[in-house]
Amino acid sequence: MNRNSIIAILGIIVGGLLLAVLILASNPAADHDEHQHEESTDHDEDFPRGPHHGRLLSQDDFELEVTIYETGIPPQFRVYAYQDEKPLPPAAVQLEMTLLRLGGRREQIGFKPVDGYLLGDRVVEEPHSFAVKVEATFASKTYSFQYSQEEGRVHLPPAALESAGISVETAGPAEIERVLKLPGTIEFDQNHLAHVVPRVGGIVVEVRKRLGETVTRGEVLAVLESRDLAELKSRLATARKRLQLARSLYRREEQLWRDKISAEQDYLRAKTQLAEAEIAVATAKDQLEALGLDTDQAKHSVNLARYELRSPLNGTVMEKHLVAGEAVKADARVFVIADLSEVWGSFNVPANDLNRVRIGQQVRIQAPELGYETQAVIDYLGALVGEQTRSAPAHVHIENPERRWRPGLFVSVEVIEEKIAAPVTVSLEALQTWRGNEVVFVQSGDEFEVRPLKLGRRDTNKAEVIKGLVAGERYAVTNSFVLKADLGKAGATHQH
Repeated sequence: MNRNSIIAILGIIVGGLLLAVLILASNPAADHDEHQHEESTDHDEDFPRGPHHGRLLSQDDFELEVTIYETGIPPQFRVYAYQDEKPLPPAAVQLEMTLLRLGGRREQIGFKPVDGYLLGDRVVEEPHSFAVKVEATFASKTYSFQYSQEEGRVHLPPAALESAGISVETAGPAEIERVLKLPGTIEFDQNHLAHVVPRVGGIVVEVRKRLGETVTRGEVLAVLESRDLAELKSRLATARKRLQLARSLYRREEQLWRDKISAEQDYLRAKTQLAEAEIAVATAKDQLEALGLDTDQAKHSVNLARYELRSPLNGTVMEKHLVAGEAVKADARVFVIADLSEVWGSFNVPANDLNRVRIGQQVRIQAPELGYETQAVIDYLGALVGEQTRSAPAHVHIENPERRWRPGLFVSVEVIEEKIAAPVTVSLEALQTWRGNEVVFVQSGDEFEVRPLKLGRRDTNKAEVIKGLVAGERYAVTNSFVLKADLGKAGATHQH
């Protein structure tokens, strides 16, 4: 490498060093510890800035540099005082600040001197959007300053609000429910369910009810012809005839014995035969009544083999297992009748949650796919824990006059453990995330301002507000994400 090349390279290096020094000198606050949000800096030149990159307020030879420090700590005002561009001792300045926020909320901030600056005595809550009034006293002279800064606000007139489908609600008191969520199913009410069996074998000659039809108690479902039934009816008829003869013989022998014409032994024999005949009739009647037959009607029946299968309750035919001409056995389940006006919501309670559930507790049953919801109370909680499931069965009674709750439907069960009165609540639908905080958009006129919240207990619909919102303030609920999107487009910046 020749001498001219070395000189050229050295010149480039020296020029680069000089340029770097000039860049650092032109930005003395680049290494300063005052934190700025890493967002758009389009507005950095909207107002004068001081050595700490804060807003510079000037009057005569007195200046205040206002910053908000929030690196690793909650945001607080730090104010630096100058006279003739020279720093003043913080203790030499008395300072007060008033913040006027959207909706007329006022915040008064006092200051105390610390190392090199005046420190505000309260946290500056987000968003940092407010009109500011500053009163400073130095050397027996009072200086007043005013300025405003905006962030986290969206302007939306009523027409645009309606077009975006944004609904607004008022924050206020409500009950927060603590619930235990469990899966469940709709089942038949076992107290209103009947398996219909013939109780006598026979041949189906007529089926009167179809699957899904409504029936009433005592209504004929099907007609069978049964040889066994014919034999029982014949046995009853024979027993009744024998009873008539035995009764007639008894009356004749009783009269002859009283007239001392026949022996007492004949009278006693006739009495015994009468008792046996009565027993035979009673036995035959019991056998027929056990089949659900009216023995008085059976006495006048022409077809001894005819057997009418009747419904034992009011309800709906849920199952049908017979057709005309089919032979059925006495214990065959031919119909299932269910009264669907009341059903069960059944669920299992895990063993580790049993201390949270009790009989009589309020329960909310939901079928989200169908949009159904109802409330009931726990009517049954099993005394045993299943070996396989490690849970105890439970159910509630659900009134079902419109037959909407169909057995077999999967449902969500919410056991309400307690209800807590919260002074201020918001809808969960309204919550959005902004700078790592849960927020709502509070309305004031045509303006919506993002409001970070400190939330407490919550249920499926509402959350308790501990800090950030007061009762009576109105906030966006439905489609509030539209406001968040508009806020992102606006590029909300800190103007510290």
